[in-house]
Amino acid sequence: MAMLQTGGVSSPGQSCVLILIFTVLLQSLCVAVTYIYFTNELKQMQDKYFKSVVACFLKEDDSFWDPADEDAMNSPCWQGKWQLRQFVRKMILRTYEETIPTVQEKQGSISSLERRPQRVAAHITGTTRRSSTFLDPGSKSEKALGQKIKSWESSRKGHSFLRNFHLRNGELVIHQTGLYYIYSQTYFRFQEIEETSGAISKETRKKSKQLVQYIYKCTDYPDPILLMKSARNSCWSKDSEYGLYSIYQGGMYELKENDRIFVSVTNEHLIDLDQEASFFGAFLID
Repeated sequence: MAMLQTGGVSSPGQSCVLILIFTVLLQSLCVAVTYIYFTNELKQMQDKYFKSVVACFLKEDDSFWDPADEDAMNSPCWQGKWQLRQFVRKMILRTYEETIPTVQEKQGSISSLERRPQRVAAHITGTTRRSSTFLDPGSKSEKALGQKIKSWESSRKGHSFLRNFHLRNGELVIHQTGLYYIYSQTYFRFQEIEETSGAISKETRKKSKQLVQYIYKCTDYPDPILLMKSARNSCWSKDSEYGLYSIYQGGMYELKENDRIFVSVTNEHLIDLDQEASFFGAFLID
């Protein structure tokens, strides 16, 4: 009987285990309830705050805010909208300050390009077309020394171009008054004369030739005005098959509108009118 009574009563160790398990379950339940409660409260606060913020920015009428009412001025909604307005205003002002000078600079550069005078320059080269190359008898340039070269390439072929100039009868016509740099080069080539020429050929080769280049200006004055001249003597050997000589000269001169300039040479039958060898041009300096 004593043994049966002892088996029916729980030991102190088992009681402690049961109490511990009950305590853990109770704490877990409390933690779960607390988590669910605070999560729900936090969600409600977020929804309420979001709705209030959206309502704040969607409300267009700000007349209910009285500057004298400190509570209204301290309202988070009013402060948020005021800071946002200040930020937007600052960004617009910065963009304006950065954009407007750029636009003005572009407009200034465009206007300066429009005001910039067009370039005044001409460069004409020789052409191998020998028809009517030199001076016509009875022309005004007949009083000039040498013979005027008329066979210049006036089109845009090769290296030739005309800008605010035009070519007429071998003369460059000035369109704008100013200080010009004028230049010219002529190329002389001596070729062997066939033996059929006989004694005349040999005598011609023995003589030295004076090669001269002249640059003239024509104005309202009846006679052309000599601007520059350059010369050299050729002295070819009687046994030489060919000889090559070039004359270049250039200078600055004041020219007026409708003035004309041209080039004349001596011994025109020796000139090589290749475009890289013989040329004539001018450009406005000031």
